[in-house]
Amino acid sequence: MLNSFLLFAEAVLYFGIMVTLFRFRGRIGLGVFVCALGVMHFLETYLASVFYVALPFGMVSPGSAVLFSGKLVMLLLLYIKEDAATVRQPIYGLLLGNALMIGLVLILRLHDIAPLPGGGLPDIGFIDEMGWLMVWGTTLLFVDAILIILLYEKLGKYLRKALFTRILVSVACVLTFDQAGFFTALHFVTGAPVAVFFGGWFAKMAAAFVYSTMLVAYIRWFEARQVPAPRGLSDIFDTLTYRERYEALVEHVGRDGLTGLLHRGRFDSDGEAAVATSLRTARSLSLLIIDVDHFKSINDRFGHAEGDRVLKALAILLGELVGTDDQLFRIGGEEFAILGWRPQPLARLLGETVRQAVRMSASTSRFDITVSAGISTVSETTRCLADLFALADQRLYKAKSTGRDRVVGEPGGNEADGRNTWTRPERSAGA
Repeated sequence: MLNSFLLFAEAVLYFGIMVTLFRFRGRIGLGVFVCALGVMHFLETYLASVFYVALPFGMVSPGSAVLFSGKLVMLLLLYIKEDAATVRQPIYGLLLGNALMIGLVLILRLHDIAPLPGGGLPDIGFIDEMGWLMVWGTTLLFVDAILIILLYEKLGKYLRKALFTRILVSVACVLTFDQAGFFTALHFVTGAPVAVFFGGWFAKMAAAFVYSTMLVAYIRWFEARQVPAPRGLSDIFDTLTYRERYEALVEHVGRDGLTGLLHRGRFDSDGEAAVATSLRTARSLSLLIIDVDHFKSINDRFGHAEGDRVLKALAILLGELVGTDDQLFRIGGEEFAILGWRPQPLARLLGETVRQAVRMSASTSRFDITVSAGISTVSETTRCLADLFALADQRLYKAKSTGRDRVVGEPGGNEADGRNTWTRPERSAGA
């Protein structure tokens, strides 16, 4: 009876201190809560491996039943009241911190150890045993923490108004999974008997009930903000596993540093795939190559910083004009490309829209800015990206050589339309 009461008192003390730190996170910082959460991990593992008390239903360790269960509930609280991007920090911190500990222990074993005056020597075997149990326990915690959050959100679809049941079922299921996993390692490392598994499981179920009760009471009485509505599981999983950071990194690697547009490497890879899709599905795919007229003269007269400003402004303008299915690239110094699922007439219309928009945007500038464009469309004679690009580039050259500030598409398409209402005086330098 005494042991049961003490375990309950330990759970109340743990929960009370931790939620107090969490409650005042706005004043003292969330880092205090997170550090307090992680600092007891060694004690949890130590107690789970050597410290047990007898209860009517079996052998129980306070480290597993109280501290570990409490930590899992605290991570769930952090997720509920903050977000997945916040809760993943302590999850990964614990995992990487214990990996660091094992690495240091492997180096420490190489020391020539000097005995203390009393003859004491470190128990390296104990450190090894504890180290591997901590790594296994931390790995389980990593899986448990992600699993409990996903399960909590999944249950939200059915138990949105039953917060206590939602939390209790989530905690109980994950603690059951954890008990099976940790006991397996504990049995092989320390020879723990089966009574430890059943005793620990019953204790964890009791801990799930106690912690869930206290957690719901805390949320309803002390946290003013409402519990968020259930969120998408795939988005949460991506955030918890840093997948969105990986995708953002991959996306960033494929972009031009000055304008933020997709670069030439992405043009080559995405363009080949698009052309193959167009040939397979018979869907019209057009390429527009757009070049800033007399760009060299801008650099020469006003400096490269001004030239960069022009390119960035043009990139923003093009981004506003292209469709949602279009891809926009910077493929050269002052050369841009648009890949769009549209036939030649609509591609030409887009080119004219771009040309006119650039002229109008330059009206407030201290110098005129115009662009020329060449257009090609996937056909029997352009069955690869190289052919498509060569034809568009040839038509861009024609637009340049016949006066600039124009769009050239299929032959006979009245390429001089862009010059009918306005004549720009020739400039001396630049493409």
